[in-house]
Amino acid sequence: MIENALKILEHSSLFITGGAGAGKTTLTLALIEDALQKGKSVARLASTGMAATLIGGQTLHSFFDLGIANSQEELERNGKLDPSKKIIKLIRSMNIIVIDEISMVGAPLLDMIRLRLLQAEFNGRLVVVGDFLQLPPVVRGNEPIYFAFESPSWERLGLKTLHLEGSYRTHEAEFLSLLEKVRHARIDEDAVEALESLVRPLNEDKSTMTLLYGKNISAQNHNRSQLEHLNGEIIELTTYVTLHDKKMQDRDVERFMSESRIEPKLALKVGAPILFTRNAWNYYNGERGRITSIEEDCVWVKKSDGVSVKVERVDTTKTRWVEKGKTANEEKLITLSQFPITLAFAITIHKSQGMSLADYVIETNEIFAPSQFYVALSRSVSAHRVTLIKPHRGWEQLCFVHPKAKRFSAGL
Repeated sequence: MIENALKILEHSSLFITGGAGAGKTTLTLALIEDALQKGKSVARLASTGMAATLIGGQTLHSFFDLGIANSQEELERNGKLDPSKKIIKLIRSMNIIVIDEISMVGAPLLDMIRLRLLQAEFNGRLVVVGDFLQLPPVVRGNEPIYFAFESPSWERLGLKTLHLEGSYRTHEAEFLSLLEKVRHARIDEDAVEALESLVRPLNEDKSTMTLLYGKNISAQNHNRSQLEHLNGEIIELTTYVTLHDKKMQDRDVERFMSESRIEPKLALKVGAPILFTRNAWNYYNGERGRITSIEEDCVWVKKSDGVSVKVERVDTTKTRWVEKGKTANEEKLITLSQFPITLAFAITIHKSQGMSLADYVIETNEIFAPSQFYVALSRSVSAHRVTLIKPHRGWEQLCFVHPKAKRFSAGL
């Protein structure tokens, strides 16, 4: 697949899409690695700090110097319509700009991005990644959703589509069929029957399952109450903060922690179930385990397969590109050092993006956004490893997709 992508990039920019687990992130990281090995400059960007962290990059607003603007009108009001010479040189120096989780990028943001590309006379390649049948752009209050593809900028970027099929997460044919029906909101009798079969009694021991909530407060409350029920002492592991740029202030650190979903202190207990939040050679993002030992710079975790692994802190770094002469260098601003684990009693659907999960429960009554249920259900490695809480409303109302996203995806 990488050969096809590289061939497209020889002549045009690229849009990588496909369902959950199709390999979008794997291909994207392979393209980034290929470009870096060839000595090319690559900007790795996403609309949210958490999504940017997963590809080792930064936010779109930060890279393009958009401040807090959500539209060109706000950009003008905030005095940022015309970029500095540094920003122009920076953008121009990039060979490839990667934009991940494009479904969460709204049309106004894409317009601002294209404005910056035009202002910089950017002549490199864009790699745009995502599935519009997953989480949509976050909007204020009851504002309407405008997807990136609704902007005239989408067509003008000249993106060639590479559609990835299948799933590396699960190989169960019946479950894959159900996922496709939920993804496209085509709920027939077979789909209803399949979903009903996933409604099962919950274990009395809630520590054996991860509850997936739509709301952050629900996940936090469940984690807190379950951790307190466990025997033993709560141990808090502080997130180490390194300021590479002395101009960074406390509010910058707090914002970066919030964007990256990293708490100032990680509260754990020996015996607590955890999920890994990164991929490594001996564990994967979403894999489950139980803590057997806690030290300041080392946590031992026994995984579900019985294998014990030593988990060390990993760094999450906020960077910025700095133009130097005819080239640009990526400069560190803040580094957060924390263990790549989170309590497995509960997580949010947003936080589960990119994870492969087993033994979890979806609280269907907290589903409120288009495609949110699909994102939650498609985390599962198997139909036998996910349980649904029966919704108060019908399955058809739960499995809803934004009609504009549905029409666009049908045309790909």
